[in-house]
Formats: sequence, C-alpha cells, structure tokens
Amino acid sequence: MRATVMYGPGDVRVEERPDAALQAPTDAVVRVVRACVCGSDLHPYHSMPASAEGSTMGHEFIGVVEEVGADVTRVQRGDFVIAPFAYFDNTCEFCREGLTTSCVHGGFFSTAQAEAVRVPLADGTLVKAPVGEDSALLPSLLTLSDVLITGHHAAVRGRVGAGSSVTVIGDGAVGLLAVLSAKRLGAEQIVLMGRHAARTDLGREFGATDVVAERGDEGVARVRELTGGHGTSAVLECVGHLPAYEQALGVVRAGGVISRVGVPQYDQAPAGRALFGRNITLTGGPGAQRSYIEELLPEVLDGRIEPGRVFDRTVGLDETPEGYRAMDERTALKVLVQP
Repeated sequence: MRATVMYGPGDVRVEERPDAALQAPTDAVVRVVRACVCGSDLHPYHSMPASAEGSTMGHEFIGVVEEVGADVTRVQRGDFVIAPFAYFDNTCEFCREGLTTSCVHGGFFSTAQAEAVRVPLADGTLVKAPVGEDSALLPSLLTLSDVLITGHHAAVRGRVGAGSSVTVIGDGAVGLLAVLSAKRLGAEQIVLMGRHAARTDLGREFGATDVVAERGDEGVARVRELTGGHGTSAVLECVGHLPAYEQALGVVRAGGVISRVGVPQYDQAPAGRALFGRNITLTGGPGAQRSYIEELLPEVLDGRIEPGRVFDRTVGLDETPEGYRAMDERTALKVLVQP
C-alpha cells in the first residue's frame, strides 16, 4: 500500500510499504477515506534527524473497516468509523476514569497518512458513525480524530463554563477549535491571539469576541487591557513553543488555569514562583479521550457545529508532501488528504 514516510527535515515521500494487516485477534484493518496533516507533524518536519529507514506519518483518520480479528465484536466489516489519534482498550482503570490516552495497553497512531491502517484494540478505539463515504460531513468528522477533541480537551481542562473569560493562544486548527469549544461550553469573553487574518476571521465566526495580533509583552498588555487589567480565568495554549507558554503566564488571571494542548517543544519553563504566587493551575495534555468523540459526534451529525471549516486545502495521498509544505509556509491552515 502507499504510505507517507518522513526521512528528515523537509523530506517527506509517499512510497510503497507493506499492507496493513491483522496481527492480533483484537485488531481491525481500516481503509482510510480521509486523513490530514497536523500542525504537530511540522515539529519533526523541522527537526527530525535524517534517517535511512524513515518514519511513517499521520495520526488522524476516518475510514471503513475492511477486516476484523476474531475477538472484535463492536465493529464489523463495512462500518464507517472514526479513530482518535490514540488507541486504547477502554476497559483499564485509566480508561474507566475517562483518561484513555493513559491506557495501560494503549499507544498512539503514526501510520494514518496511508491507504489503510492497522488499529489495535479496535473495540475500545473505534467509534462508528452513520454516514457514507460521500458524506459532506467527512471533514467535520475527521476533526473528531484530533483537532476538535484536542481543542475541547483544552477547554475542559481549563475549566471553561458559563460566563468564563478565556484566552486562546494560537490560530492554527486546534486553536480555532478551542475557540469553538469554549463558545460551546458557555464562555462569555474569548480572546484569540493570532496574527493571520484569514484564520482569526474564522475564529470570530467560531465565537471569538476579541482578536489580539500582538505578541510578547505587547500582546500581554493588550489582553489585559481587554480584561479590566486582570487577564482571563482560562488560557488555552495551543502552540507548544516556549514563547506561547510565557505569553500564557502573562495573560492568566490570578486563580486561573493555563491549559496546554500544544505538544511542548521545550523541557524547561517557568513554573514554581510564576504559578505559586498567583494560585495558577497548570494542566493539559493529549486530548484523545473516547468520551469526547461520543459527546461531540451528535452535534457534528446534526450540523450544530461545523469544525470541518478548518480544512482549506485538499490533496491526494501522492500530494501529501505538498500538503506539508503548504502548512509549513502558512499558505494552508489545515490540509485534508484523500487517498
């Protein structure tokens, strides 16, 4: 089958790899109907050490079940399914607590930009959706694989609720869907920090009440000006770079929460006194919780939310390297891949 492989910085290729196949009785093989390129894929795109073997890429996909192992009972051949970016048994102690990304038997996908994917622990992982392969909802359903559930996770961990004041740092797909999620949960004021007008315009349509294009100290001052000098009770950091975290420290209100869902590209950051003196809570993490998909899926299906609007370019599988370049050059917000 054809699959996307990264060999080093800027070196992405689509080539033949062994077909996805069952390896355990709890596996399924899913034919990929739609996949995409994630902003987090750009981190190795910039810094991955050169490799002769290469690394398969992709963790977001929806598709049709082609084959199931002998122990799989909840999905069957022909089912249209959504796969979160992690796999899990949905039965271990952490899964029962709703923290499926910490499943003791789980892991994370890295082969989704391909024609097919082997899905371990298929019963626990895959969520069926009552749609066909030609559904107009496919882009929105694909966001349930990562960017919508990650944005939602940021808002949930940030304790966003009715009347909340929120700052969202980052105008990528996760940031924009964190805006949508904060609005859905009842936030009253949502400040979106981003500098790309086409993206922040979409952010306003998703629910942002204010947009701040400035960064650093100037950006912090502007957010505080918009919030009576105090900052916001929740800050959703959707970038993953140290300046974004430092910005979050500057705009969070005393007693507030910084919720990080951008994969951190740093090992050390201000924490101790920077958080302690103002009673700031630092939280966040990977958001591939199955319960989020089940909660949000009905609203996608009936059109109450349209998260698929974050996709602004579609490429074929063989054009995936161009999709990486477009996102890296900021000429595309999020690229959808159609095998």
